[in-house]
Amino acid sequence: MVAAAVDRLTDNYFAVVLPAKNACTDAGSALLAEAGTLLSAQEFSDELQIIDNALAAPEEAAQRVRSRLRSLARHGGRAAWDEDDEELTARTAAVLRVALEELSEHLWQDVAAVGDAPLGRGEGRVLGLLPPITFRQDQQWRRQMARCFDDLAAELAETGTVRPGCTGEEMALHLGIDRAKSLTRDRPRLVAETVEGLGEDRRDFDWDWCSTVLFEDHDVLMLFDASLDGIEDSGNEISQSLGLANLAAADWFVPFRPGQARDPDRGFRHS
Repeated sequence: MVAAAVDRLTDNYFAVVLPAKNACTDAGSALLAEAGTLLSAQEFSDELQIIDNALAAPEEAAQRVRSRLRSLARHGGRAAWDEDDEELTARTAAVLRVALEELSEHLWQDVAAVGDAPLGRGEGRVLGLLPPITFRQDQQWRRQMARCFDDLAAELAETGTVRPGCTGEEMALHLGIDRAKSLTRDRPRLVAETVEGLGEDRRDFDWDWCSTVLFEDHDVLMLFDASLDGIEDSGNEISQSLGLANLAAADWFVPFRPGQARDPDRGFRHS
C-alpha cells in the first residue's frame, strides 16, 4: 500500500516521511517503518526516515519495494538481502563476472566498428545502451569505457567482490547486473557451467540486492532521464543542490577516491 501511494506522487515534488523503527509505539507505525526500509528511505532523524521523490520517477520506488518483497519471499528471511553485508556469494560473483566479460567483448567490437563516429540509441551492441551524453565521444573515450568492464571483471576474479571506482565503472556495473539477470533467466545452461563446483547459497543471484549494496548512489542513472537534460553540467542548479559530481562524460573516468585509483599504467586489453 505504501508503494502504491509513492507511485501516485506523479508530479515529482513530494518527499515521503515515515516513522523510524526506534520511534514505533504500535503495530501500524512498525509496518510503516518496515515499508520505509523496503523503499530504501534515508534516516532523517531519530524518529523519522524520508524518501525524497523530487527527482526519481515514482514508479521506480514502487518497483523497488516489489522486487525486495519478491526477494524476501524467495529467500524466506530478511537476512537474505541484509544491506550491511556487501559480500557477493561465489555463484553470484561468477555469473556477474561472465556478464561483464561478455559486455566488454561486445563493447570492444563496437570500438573497432564505430571508431570516433557519433551514434544513436540502440546502435552498437553496448555503446547504444549508454546515456545519450556519451553518443559523440571519441574512440579513446570508448576504449576507456570498455576498460571499465575489464577492470570490474578482473576485480571480481581477484577478490570475489567489486566496488566501482569511477562513474564509468558505475555504469558498467549497472549494465553488468542487468546482463547477469538476463543470463540467469534466459541462459540456464551457461549459468550452470559457470557455477559448476561452487557451493550454493540462498542469496545466489539476488540481483536486486546487488543493485542496492554495490553502489554508493545511483546518480549516474539520472542521465537516462530526458527531463533532467543538462544535469551533468556542474553549473546546473539541480546538480549543485544535490551535490552531484563526475556525471559529465569527460569526468566518467576520474577516480572517486584518488588514493585507491587503479594503476594508471595498466594499459588496455586491446591495442
